[in-house]
Amino acid sequence: MYLIPLIRHALRAIPLAGILAIACSLSTLVVYAKPQVVPLQSLQPNPQQSQVAIAIAQVLADYHYTKPKINDALSQQAWQRYLDLLDPNRLFFTQQDIQTLLRYRAQLDDGLVKGRLQPAYTIFRHFRRRVTQQITAAKHLLATHPFDFTQSERYLFDRTDLPWAKNQAALNAIWRRRIKNDLLIERLDQPQDQPIDMTKLRTDLTKRYTNIERRVLQMTPEDVFQQFVNAFTLSIEPHTGYMSPRNSENFDIDMRLSLQGIGAVLRDDNEYTTIVSIVPGGPASKNALLRAGDRIVGVAQGTTGPMQDVMGWRLQDVVDLIRGSKGSTVRLQTLPKATGPSGNTREITLVRDEIKLEDKAASQHILQNPALNGLKIGVIDIPTFYRDFAAQSAGKNDFRSTTRDVRKLLQQLQTAQVDGIVIDLRGNGGGSLTEATELTGLFIPQGPIVQIKDLSGNIRIERDTDPEQVYTGPLAVLVDRNSASASEIFAGAMQDYGRGLILGEPTFGKGTVQTLVDLKRYLKNNHKAGRLRLTMAQFFRVKGASTQHQGVVPDIVFPTAKSAQQHGERALDHALPWTRIESVLPQPAVPITTSLPQLRTRHQQRIAQDPGFHYLTAQEEALLAITSMTDITLHETARRTEQQTRETAQLQRRNQFRQYRGLPPLKQLEDIEEFLLSAENKDPEGIQRIMLDEAALILADAIQQQR
Repeated sequence: MYLIPLIRHALRAIPLAGILAIACSLSTLVVYAKPQVVPLQSLQPNPQQSQVAIAIAQVLADYHYTKPKINDALSQQAWQRYLDLLDPNRLFFTQQDIQTLLRYRAQLDDGLVKGRLQPAYTIFRHFRRRVTQQITAAKHLLATHPFDFTQSERYLFDRTDLPWAKNQAALNAIWRRRIKNDLLIERLDQPQDQPIDMTKLRTDLTKRYTNIERRVLQMTPEDVFQQFVNAFTLSIEPHTGYMSPRNSENFDIDMRLSLQGIGAVLRDDNEYTTIVSIVPGGPASKNALLRAGDRIVGVAQGTTGPMQDVMGWRLQDVVDLIRGSKGSTVRLQTLPKATGPSGNTREITLVRDEIKLEDKAASQHILQNPALNGLKIGVIDIPTFYRDFAAQSAGKNDFRSTTRDVRKLLQQLQTAQVDGIVIDLRGNGGGSLTEATELTGLFIPQGPIVQIKDLSGNIRIERDTDPEQVYTGPLAVLVDRNSASASEIFAGAMQDYGRGLILGEPTFGKGTVQTLVDLKRYLKNNHKAGRLRLTMAQFFRVKGASTQHQGVVPDIVFPTAKSAQQHGERALDHALPWTRIESVLPQPAVPITTSLPQLRTRHQQRIAQDPGFHYLTAQEEALLAITSMTDITLHETARRTEQQTRETAQLQRRNQFRQYRGLPPLKQLEDIEEFLLSAENKDPEGIQRIMLDEAALILADAIQQQR
């Protein structure tokens, strides 16, 4: 059985090297030792790592889906990726450093194939020295330079695609602007009715820069080895990665402790810790203020503990701070995604808890409004594809599963005599492949559901063998950019069979299968070796198209999909391309409707007059403008004006939408926080209903056309 892990979709969604699931907490018996500074001379490879490297090379060459050739060409890519992993924003190396390190560009493959790891460690030691030098210079500049916030200059904060600074003088100039920007952000975050204490701001930033250096100084030989190996794996494709013995142990802890914690998946994003996705049913999903894309800049324990600045921290160290026992409180200081690089921070309080199955279970409700012309449209919301494997293994006949729950919901909706049903898969990151297959079987008589091609070219077909069709009526499936893996399998099958209309945004595009390989089995000793997450197969739809890269493209694409190309598999380096194999569809599909052009026209006419879609598209355009920014003004008055202009526009958009919903206007954006936290439901303004209501209207149009 192939398993798409229930909680770990996002682990497949982006490179493993920089991501951890924080769905769980540590047991109260587990204690982390405080990281210590590692002596520079201790940063050397050991014989065990050489053996592990050789084993990794063997596994990659023999069992990876693409069967990569580990040679000088791949070495050059890995060398570049290694430097990018160490210094992603070009803040420590100069072009002079890069010239010095060029000699190792064609040698790194020998680190894997022959276990010659010294070049990787030499590069890291060079990097560590540069970090110490640059942080020392930065702290001196911070303490002595008289920063003038009335000058008209700009800071290029995103340097990921730019060359390294030409020399030390050029790098120092970059750091001067970086420090000025950091000070300005702190100044803008202070109450405007109080004097700004520049001494305190300088002290706080000094601590931050010290922490950046300290995190690098605490990197162990194990950390260096993991970074080096992942430079290779990420140069092959983004879902293969190495976990060191320590990270492997943490992974096991995460998977066995009843999913206690905040319920979020995090990644390194330059110096930020960014939320990749929110786990359905977790504390984070129940807080209306926390969203994917938000950046965590501080962590505090309890309701009164001091806020710890985590800018520049290693991901694992941030994880250690966020973890805690069930029932305990953690406070996160975040920079919301929508505010851009200069927005104000927000403090969010979460109580760590167990992620209960009932909190992420499928649910149903019925839509009835005048626009539906008397039709009743049932909605089934499926947050994830779950299956209680523990209860099943224990022999319980009544174990919970997505398919079992949806079967009951379908029966309830049919008893209520609905005219059609919308399956809502927005934000559903996947889960059990078994559930995706069995759920599809509720809507078709029987037949193939998905094809799985392995590295040898062999194709295995997952089938629905049960001839029972629980629901035969009109159907639509609503998806978005975060619908992935099992969601894409279900939606793709519904589209290929012509069983339902697919509506919304192009899906994530995660069409590969991974497995965990314990590397210890390849060694001749009993030492811990860590594990390799290995891409070993690919999903294909019954018509032969891959779900990889392109995802499932809806029959009717909503205008909120403008930034889809910047999201999901399409945005990842070295992602496997879209391809296709032969169709196994048993007979030509009979589509739910032959009048898609008419449905699209009615949809476009409708949303052109819909205040809800006006709000969504305006928000999408504003977010695109923010995410496309690479530099920002360092003139304080101009920055305040830009920030105020964005906030005023955002408030105006929100109030126009609230007026449409019959809600009182907000006086300021901060008021939305109190409103959302005090509301009895998660969507008090009905923002989530905008796309769902339109999906119901499209399905209603299709039903009426068939009558």
